[in-house]
Amino acid sequence: MITRSIENSILSVVSKIPVIVITGPRQSGKTTLARKLFPDYEYFNLEFPDNYVRAKNDSRTFLKSMENGIILDEIQRIPSILSYVQGIT
Repeated sequence: MITRSIENSILSVVSKIPVIVITGPRQSGKTTLARKLFPDYEYFNLEFPDNYVRAKNDSRTFLKSMENGIILDEIQRIPSILSYVQGIT
């Protein structure tokens, strides 16, 4: 696995910043990085129909049930979920 120079920066701010967004081109290792840095966080890929429906139909409840951290992959599928993220942080 490639070690990313940003890893230490992310880990140093995660206790102060409740939401971190990792962006970049397709297939560049964003998900791999997130899962490596936060192995105890629940992971949801919003490309999967069941995850998509659950998050889309009741975003507030979906996010509030993830008290111990969450990794949302393919978040661009539900742009409105970001409004709910702002409301609970």
